[in-house]
Amino acid sequence: MTESLTLADSILIDSDPAVVYATVADVTRTGEWSPTCRECWWDEGDGPRVGAWFTGRNVTPDREWQTRSQVVVADEGRAFGWSVGPGRVHWTYSVEEAEGGTLLTESWEFLPEGQAFFAEKYGPQAAEQIAERTAAAKDGIPRTLRAIKQVIENA
Repeated sequence: MTESLTLADSILIDSDPAVVYATVADVTRTGEWSPTCRECWWDEGDGPRVGAWFTGRNVTPDREWQTRSQVVVADEGRAFGWSVGPGRVHWTYSVEEAEGGTLLTESWEFLPEGQAFFAEKYGPQAAEQIAERTAAAKDGIPRTLRAIKQVIENA
């Protein structure tokens, strides 16, 4: 594949944009809402700023693995995002003030470099593996957004 695969969804959260941003930018809390990522931790001395690195531990019924990610967007109160690999997949939370609170959008972009990595790693099964990751993101994004909403609104 030569094009990015992208997905996104949004949810309205009854909270201030600053609170929503601070919540999603704290990657150490990801295990509270992600259906796959059980925990994340910053490299020593790092935090939610562009260039910072963190590790995530992911678990599915079939496997467990860790990823290394670098923050690529940290626009306080507006957007927070990271690149897995880096350069393979981008995840971004966009925060926008809206009537009734904050509109939180989660987006996922499976980049051409990530698809090339899958082609090399999985060979003839690459398309199947990419389809599985795409399906997981399509299912996981709305579940994650609902869980973030619950965490913030019930705080």
